[in-house]
Amino acid sequence: MDSITQFALGASIGEAVLGRKIGNRAPIIGGIIATLPDLDSFIPWDDAVASMTYHRSATHSLIVLTAMSPLITWMMTKMQPILWNFHRQLFLLVFLALFTHPLLDAFTVYGTQLFWPLTEYPVSLSTIFIVDPAYTLWLLIGFISAMMLSRNKKIGHQLNTAGLVLSSLYLTWTVAAKVLVNQKAELALAAQGISYDRLMTTPAPFNTVVWRIIGRDAEGYFDGFTPVFGQDETIKFNYYDSDDHLLSEISDHWPVQRLLWFTHGFYKVSFRSGDIFITDLRMGLEANYVFNFKVAETRDAQTIPVTSVLVP
Repeated sequence: MDSITQFALGASIGEAVLGRKIGNRAPIIGGIIATLPDLDSFIPWDDAVASMTYHRSATHSLIVLTAMSPLITWMMTKMQPILWNFHRQLFLLVFLALFTHPLLDAFTVYGTQLFWPLTEYPVSLSTIFIVDPAYTLWLLIGFISAMMLSRNKKIGHQLNTAGLVLSSLYLTWTVAAKVLVNQKAELALAAQGISYDRLMTTPAPFNTVVWRIIGRDAEGYFDGFTPVFGQDETIKFNYYDSDDHLLSEISDHWPVQRLLWFTHGFYKVSFRSGDIFITDLRMGLEANYVFNFKVAETRDAQTIPVTSVLVP
């Protein structure tokens, strides 16, 4: 999820755990702690595919974050000795703020390597878009209310709790919506006689009412859109070719292997101006995909692998 949402979730957790004892410092601490896993975005990589695929790995591992929680708690008590009076609650705050960050990311289409280093498999439920105001708004209202309203009254703290409950209920709804959309997609594809090797559904940007369906076979891919509720036969699918044969000479090139793994097979291969590109189909629309990686170029009828570059 986006950084604002992660901060808001951490701040709401901070308020829920320690807000009644240390006041506005609790949501501030929670928000800052919750953004720490994304510091891996600032690690410089020479290869664009490495930069893309190593994000949400070690710093998002539930194993690593669990191990780091006591250390971070101890460091905070050293920096602010008064917090030692609440060290147990502080540990719970730190643990929950860190732990929920990758869990929330796992609900997005790109997923998270939750169990690194045991496995690099990116867990992806794909039930919520990376920016969804309907999830974030309740968290913002909750912890901001707690910080602005009088600490002598419970209303701000209660609004924060309500925000956490409502956002969690919304996240639960996204899972239910995906189940409904998956059923619709399978019925519509069967009714239209469309076969596929793999299929996935993901919310359209900023909502969970309209969903995108993406399918792939050996020759190419198709996509379509559908609301959660509606008639199955109204789904229109558009098919596109993928030039997978272009990868035959560079199949052992690391960026190629890494992208085929990272995309869960939802990619397209294209040739433009003498260059070979692999595009991640999970973010964007046809002709306007977000992640297009140049992985090779042709010279004198030869395919030359290159350090991957992200190209608009």
